Amino acid sequence: MASTTATQTIDLSDPYNRPEQIFPMLTNEQIAQAKPFGKVQSLTKGTVLFERGERSVNFFIILKGNIEIYEHSSRGVNVITVHKQCQFTGELDLFNDREILVGGRMGADGQVIRMNRAQFRKMVSASPDLGEVIMRAFILRRVGLISHKQASVTIITDKEMSDTLRMERFLERNGYPLEILDFGEKATQQLLSNFRVTANDLPVVLVHNKDELLYNPSNLKLAEALGLVERIREDYVYDVTIVGGGPAGLSAAVYAASEGLSTLMIEAEAPGGQAGTSSKIENYLGFPLGISGQQLAGRAQAQAHKFGVTISLPYTVERMDCDSQPYTLYLDHHCRVKTRTMIVTTGAHYRKLELENEDKFEGAGIYYAATAMEGDICKSEEIIVIGGGNSAGQAAVFLSRYASHLHMLVRSENLASSMSDYLVQRIKASKHITLHPCTEVVGLQGEKHLEQVEWKDNNTGETSMHRIRHIFLMIGAVPNTRWLEDCLQLDEKGFIKTGAEVAHYGKWPLERPPMMLETSIPGVFAAGDVRSGSTKRVASAVGEGAISVSQLHVALADLVED
Repeated sequence: MASTTATQTIDLSDPYNRPEQIFPMLTNEQIAQAKPFGKVQSLTKGTVLFERGERSVNFFIILKGNIEIYEHSSRGVNVITVHKQCQFTGELDLFNDREILVGGRMGADGQVIRMNRAQFRKMVSASPDLGEVIMRAFILRRVGLISHKQASVTIITDKEMSDTLRMERFLERNGYPLEILDFGEKATQQLLSNFRVTANDLPVVLVHNKDELLYNPSNLKLAEALGLVERIREDYVYDVTIVGGGPAGLSAAVYAASEGLSTLMIEAEAPGGQAGTSSKIENYLGFPLGISGQQLAGRAQAQAHKFGVTISLPYTVERMDCDSQPYTLYLDHHCRVKTRTMIVTTGAHYRKLELENEDKFEGAGIYYAATAMEGDICKSEEIIVIGGGNSAGQAAVFLSRYASHLHMLVRSENLASSMSDYLVQRIKASKHITLHPCTEVVGLQGEKHLEQVEWKDNNTGETSMHRIRHIFLMIGAVPNTRWLEDCLQLDEKGFIKTGAEVAHYGKWPLERPPMMLETSIPGVFAAGDVRSGSTKRVASAVGEGAISVSQLHVALADLVED
C-alpha cells in the first residue's frame, strides 16, 4: 500500500515508514504508569545493556539520553536505530525465552526505567493501553528486521539446493531474519575467507555474532545455534501440553495461557501447520481482503507468547506414557515432558504420489507449500499443482501469477465437489491455468532436480511426457498419529476418536462420559484436522482449539478431586 503526494511516494508496507507506530513516543501519563513496575537508573555513554544471543533481557524506557540498537551481520556491526527520550527498547523476543537478535548500548549519558522480564509482563498486563502500543511496535520491529534483512543469519548456497529451501522455509516460517548469498560471488568468498568451504560443503550458515559456520545443519541444529529453542522444564509438571502448532494448537495455547494455565506447545517445524503454507486464506472470518497462512500464524504466535506460552521447537513427540498421571511425553533428542492434561493438534500431512523415485525430488522439484518463496523458484516456468481441495485451489490461483503456465491435475471429473466455489470460478477464468480432470502423474525424471513429468489421462489411457521442473502436491490427508497408536483409539484411517465416537468408552475409568473433544483417555483431547470427523477448515480448527480448553478445565477438576 502506498501514499502518494506531489513530491514522493511512501511505501506504507515498510514498517520503517510508520515511525509513530514502530518507534512511538510515550506520553508523560504512559511513562507515569510504567514507573512503578521498574527502577530508574542513571547510565553513562557506552554502557552495554544487552547483547545479541542473550535470553530474558531487560526492557528500557528512555527518560534522558538515547540507546543505540545495533546488529551483527555480513556487513559488520552496524547501528540499526537510536531510541530517544520517551521511547522504549525491545521486540517480540522480549515475550519469549529465545535469544535476542540485536544489541543495545547507551548512545549518550542518560536515565532509564529498567524492568526485568517479570516486571515487564506485569506492566503489560496491568496497563492494556500501554501494552497495545508496545505489542504493535514489537510486531512491526520484527517485520522491519525481516524485510530489511537486519540482525539476520546468512545462508551461503548454490542454485536449487533442497536443503537451502528447507532452511529458508524453516527460518521464514519462524520469523527469523535471513539473507541468502551466492557462493560464487566475490564478496561471498571474502566473507568466507576465515573458513575452509568448498562447493561440496554447501549450503552453509554463517552466524555472525558467534563467528560460527554451520555446515548444512538440521533444523534442530540451526535452531539451537540461533537460540530459537525455548527450554523445556523437565522437572516441572505443566497444566497442559499442546502437541502441534497449527491453527487448533495455537488457538488452544492462547486460550489456555490467557486463563492462567501453565502451557507448553511442542511443534516439529513452525507454528501454522498446513495453513501456514497457504498463500492467502480468503474465507476466514474477519479478513475480507484475505490473510496469508504465515501472517495468521505469526499473529497467533505473538498472542501465545504474550500470554506466556512456551513454544518448543523443532521437537517431535515419539511416544506417550499414558498409563500414569501425570502423563509423560518422550521427545526426540532425549527430552521428556510431564503434563496433567494434553491436547493433540498434530493435524495431517499431504499424501505422496507413491512413485519409485519421488523422495529424490522432494525440495528439488516436489513441494508441499505455495508461498512467495516457492513462487520465486518457479517464476516464468510451466508448473503442476496436484489436488482438488481448497489448499490446491489457493495454491493454483497464487502460483499462476509467477508461472508461465499452470497445469492443475485432479483425479475427479471436476472441482465442484471438493473446492469452494470462489476458487473454482477463479481457476475457470484464468488464462494461465489449464484443468486436467481424471489425470494423474505416473513418472518423474531428472538427475539432481526434477526435469520431466509423465502424466496419464485416465479417460483415454494415454500418457504424455512434459518438460516440467516443479510439482506442488496437495492431495489427501494422512493424520500425524503414529506415535499415539498404543494409547488412543483411532478410526480406520488413523484419525483420533473423541466423545461419542470412542467405542463403548473402552476402559473409561470415570463415571462421566468423555466430553466432545476428549479421547479414550481422560484429560487427553484432540482438536482440528487430526480428530476423526472434523471439518478440515482453519476456522473450525481454531474453534475446536478454544473448545478443548473449556473442556480441559473439567478434566483438571477431576484431578483435584482425586
